[in-house]
Amino acid sequence: MANDESISAIKVALANQPSSEQLTRWQADQRVGVQKLMAQYQRKQDKLVAQQAAFQARLQFEQAAWQQGLVVAGLDEVGRGPLAGPVVAGAVVIDENFDLLAVHDSKQLSEKKRQALDAQIKAEVVDYAFGVVDAAEIDRVNIYEASRMAMKQAVLQLKEPVDELLIDAMTVDLDLPQEKLIKGDDRSISIGAASILAKNYRDELMQQYDEQYPGYGFAQNAGYGTKAHLAGLEKLGPSPIHRKSFAPVKKYQK
Repeated sequence: MANDESISAIKVALANQPSSEQLTRWQADQRVGVQKLMAQYQRKQDKLVAQQAAFQARLQFEQAAWQQGLVVAGLDEVGRGPLAGPVVAGAVVIDENFDLLAVHDSKQLSEKKRQALDAQIKAEVVDYAFGVVDAAEIDRVNIYEASRMAMKQAVLQLKEPVDELLIDAMTVDLDLPQEKLIKGDDRSISIGAASILAKNYRDELMQQYDEQYPGYGFAQNAGYGTKAHLAGLEKLGPSPIHRKSFAPVKKYQK
């Protein structure tokens, strides 16, 4: 009976949530093509189970807060290393309905994947907000303090009142309980989501700055000290968004 089903039809069915009865039937189908499809399907299922387990492990801090009836926000910043542009922080509040398994530390995702996740994250989170501290302020207070300031701004921009903060390797000047997590963007879903949104937001800002201050390649390098960026610095000198306290920029000041 199983042989009445074409291999192409089975392939389509496997991609559309097959029933347990179908899986049992196809596992007994001795055709080589069917067995290859079943092996592929099982590998995908094993990968999905591993992703789900990893996702649940990265929810442990949020779940601990939820069990106490608390609203928790994850915080992360991007842009500490560039020679130009602002430092941007993201704050994200999620709840038990959040289920995007692909959410991870933004540095572990391709640009294409980050961009694809952006709208999905915004649609699923309870709330999100950004904080932005510009280059002049970074020069005034230093990049570490500017990062803390951006995180504080992000929390204050949230519409959802929060009871607790999960922060990637820092603390923020707010009178709220805070959990400082080393490599937090790899250990917490809400911090990972914040890192993705903040990265995308900052990249978009730098693309706008590229139009305003051409010649440095901001759209491609996001302000990091690439060869093209340094060549632009040498030719044009620093732009208004360059961090003049950063060593590579200092020597090009006219």
